[in-house]
Amino acid sequence: MKDVISIGVIGCGNISDAYFKALPVFPNVKLAAASDLDLEKAKQKGENYGFRAVSTEDLLANPEIRLIVNLTTPEFHTAVNKRILEAGKHAYTEKPFGLDRKSGREVLALAAGKGLKTGGAPDTFLGGAHQTCRDLIDAGAIGKVVSGTAFMQCHGHESWHPNPAFYYQRGGGPLFDMGPYYLTALVDFLGPVSEVAAFGGRPFPERRITAPTATQSSCPVQVDTHVAAILRFASGAIINLTMSFDVWKHKLSCIELHGTEGSLSVSDPNGFGGEVQLFQQHLADWAKIKLTHGYTENMRSIGVADLARSLSGGVPARASGELAYHILDVMCSIADSAEKGSFVKVESSCERPAPLPAGFRGNLE
Repeated sequence: MKDVISIGVIGCGNISDAYFKALPVFPNVKLAAASDLDLEKAKQKGENYGFRAVSTEDLLANPEIRLIVNLTTPEFHTAVNKRILEAGKHAYTEKPFGLDRKSGREVLALAAGKGLKTGGAPDTFLGGAHQTCRDLIDAGAIGKVVSGTAFMQCHGHESWHPNPAFYYQRGGGPLFDMGPYYLTALVDFLGPVSEVAAFGGRPFPERRITAPTATQSSCPVQVDTHVAAILRFASGAIINLTMSFDVWKHKLSCIELHGTEGSLSVSDPNGFGGEVQLFQQHLADWAKIKLTHGYTENMRSIGVADLARSLSGGVPARASGELAYHILDVMCSIADSAEKGSFVKVESSCERPAPLPAGFRGNLE
C-alpha cells in the first residue's frame, strides 16, 4: 500500500466487535489504539483483538493516529466528533450522524474549516449484495425506477440487548436506529430524497426488557416506535418506507424497486450479503442473481477503510459525512412531517456514492 493510515476507536460497546474483526481485512488501515469510558472494557477488547487500550485524551493526542472512529451512543456522536476534529484528526462515526440538523451541519462546517474529512455509517450499502443491485440499476436492468417499498419491522431490541433503553430515547426508535441502513441503500440506488410525508405512533408508553443479561426490567418510550413515510426522490421515484418496533412477524421484502422494465428484490440492508432477485418482462418469475461483488460477511469497517483511501488518493469517500448528513436530514424531515401532519421538503442533497468495481474483494488501493 502507498499509505497505511493509523486509526483509533472511541467506544468499545456491542458494535465495536464487528469493526475490530473486519479492520484487518483492509491493508490500507492499521488499528493503533482504542478507548472507552470503561477503560477495563477497552483493555479486554484490546487483549481479544491485539490493540492498545488508552484514555480518550491519549488517543486524541497521539500524533500517529490520523483517523478516529466514533462508536459512542447516539447522544454523544456530535460532541465526540467535534473533539476528534478539534484534535486535527478525520472523523468517522456510527449512525446516526447527529440527532438534529444543526449538530450535523456544525460537524461538517468544523471539518471543512480545518481541512479534514468526515464519514459515517452505515457502510452496509458497500457489501456484495447491494453493490450487485447497484450494478443492475446502473445497467438499466429494471429501466427507470418508478416506485418501491422498504420495510423494517420487528418488535424492538429488548429481548436480546442487555441495555436497550437508548433505543427508545431521542436519537433511537426504528427511524433513527434502523432507518439509516434502508435510507442509505435507497440513496445509493436512486440518489437524494427531495420530499417526504409521514405518520408516526407509539402504542406502548413503556417497554418491558426481557434480555437474559438485562440490568433493568423496563424503560420509558420517548420516540415513535412505528413510522410510515412516503419518499419522493429527486429522480422522481416514489418509495413507501415503514420502520417499526411494533410488529411481531411479517412476510414483506426488505426492499423492492419497480422500474419501467422490471423489478428488483434487495436483501436486508443491515447486512452485506443476502439474496438478490430480478424480474424482467421476458421472465416467468423472479430470477436469483449471482453476486458480482465480494465482501458479503456481516462485518463493519469498509466505510472506514474507504475514507482512509480518500485521504491518500484525493478522491471522495463513499460513506462520506455529506451522505450521512443527508440521511440525517431525511430522517429529521420524516419526524417533522409525522409531528406536523404536512409534507416536508428535504433541504440538503448529496452525490450518489461511486460504485465499487465488480469483483471487489477488499483491497481499496
